[in-house]
Amino acid sequence: MSVSVCPIAVIEAPIERVWEFLSEPANYALWWEAQTRSITPEGPAQPGQRIYAKTKTPGMKFDVNLLVEGVEASKHQIHLKTMLPFGITVFNQITCTRLDERRCQVSFG
Repeated sequence: MSVSVCPIAVIEAPIERVWEFLSEPANYALWWEAQTRSITPEGPAQPGQRIYAKTKTPGMKFDVNLLVEGVEASKHQIHLKTMLPFGITVFNQITCTRLDERRCQVSFG
């Protein structure tokens, strides 16, 4: 059985500004329910980069490890492999899509 979920939000900011924020894994702790423990190597998202985190939900703390599998800056996309406990692996993609000069759409799934 497979489940597919892709949260989408419209952001009232230019795509360049949103992409700059999302392409920096050090910012992930500002929008996801996890505390980033380390990023190797540090810096903007890049293939091979590893992000180690721990969830913040009370009573449900567990490790979350991500591998950046690819970055397509021209398409404003980051491809991630997320490894969770119990052998669960999720393939995620962060995508920014320009709506106009002042807004963009962000999807994560």
